[in-house]
Amino acid sequence: MHPKPSFLVGLIGSGISASRTPPMHEAAADAAGIRYLYKKIDLVELNLGVEALPELLTAARRMGFDGLNVTHPCKQAILPLLDELSPDAEALGAVNTVVVSKGRMTGHNTDWFGFAENFRRNMQGAPLGRVVQFGAGGAGAAVAFALMKLGVQELTIIDVDLAKAQSVVDGLSSRFVEGRLRVGRDVATAVAAADGIVNATPIGMDKYPGTPLPLAMLCSRLWVAEIIYFPLETALLRAARTLGCRTVDGGGMAIFQGTEAFRLFTGVSPDPDVFFATFASLGG
Repeated sequence: MHPKPSFLVGLIGSGISASRTPPMHEAAADAAGIRYLYKKIDLVELNLGVEALPELLTAARRMGFDGLNVTHPCKQAILPLLDELSPDAEALGAVNTVVVSKGRMTGHNTDWFGFAENFRRNMQGAPLGRVVQFGAGGAGAAVAFALMKLGVQELTIIDVDLAKAQSVVDGLSSRFVEGRLRVGRDVATAVAAADGIVNATPIGMDKYPGTPLPLAMLCSRLWVAEIIYFPLETALLRAARTLGCRTVDGGGMAIFQGTEAFRLFTGVSPDPDVFFATFASLGG
């Protein structure tokens, strides 16, 4: 009988002590009969900045890590340090998953997959003619990519920083039919013509209370998607549900980006229910 495969994986980021990713991965591995150790590499606890990334990657290579997840503030800084990028990571200019094989490091982006899979499972049949997305940061680029892959006909991206919104539109326009992505300047006009809205900003998190648009602009025919999961029910989702809008929270995005990273690390598709149960048990 062959011994169980074993995997050593890590998460590099800043202020990740409360991350649910390590316990979700380890529980999924236990359920699949795989030996799996997931270590947090917290830049805050190590008193390091993003400039320590080359050193950390060298250490991970030497110590036999099989993979790394990467979060803020390393998703873009890591790009030039990798041997290869998947087409998705290249399109998005951001990496959240690194597979280490025979000393080579390949960067992937599973954030977009997390949003798309969560949407597919919870919003079947939702109209995708016109969608307005708030937020054009790192997560915003992944969400916009996912929305286009889901088949949105016209995506308007709104951000307080117009240059950021333009950058996401420019970055994705070459990959999708021209004219399907645009920068929005007038929130009221864009939302009035929309089938659905997505919040890809931090507004609504415990740390950044509020809503990305005036709640008076919501109406029951809109669907509303959120990527925040601290808290799971943001003020935006609460208001949308009260009106009778179809909604989807951000928990599933966090889970499905994790299941896809697990698959890339191990070659095994984990049971999403184990991820969900672990996520919920940690206060989800």
